[in-house]
Amino acid sequence: MTHVQTSSFLINRIVDQMTQFLTEDYHLDIPTALNVVYNSKTLSLLQNKATELYIESPSYVYELLKKEYQTGKLN
Repeated sequence: MTHVQTSSFLINRIVDQMTQFLTEDYHLDIPTALNVVYNSKTLSLLQNKATELYIESPSYVYELLKKEYQTGKLN
């Protein structure tokens, strides 16, 4: 696997996990959870390879998303 393929795989895996976590924690249906993920600043950071956020665990990235979801802000 190339570096690009690896990073894409990891990003997709994290997106899948964050979606699952949202459905479990907030009882969202899958389309709503995906909407939350895909419209978040967290996903923008995750997709920015310079941040290397994709090498973190899905749980770590989800904590960022959860904070953003709860407060409307990333920080």
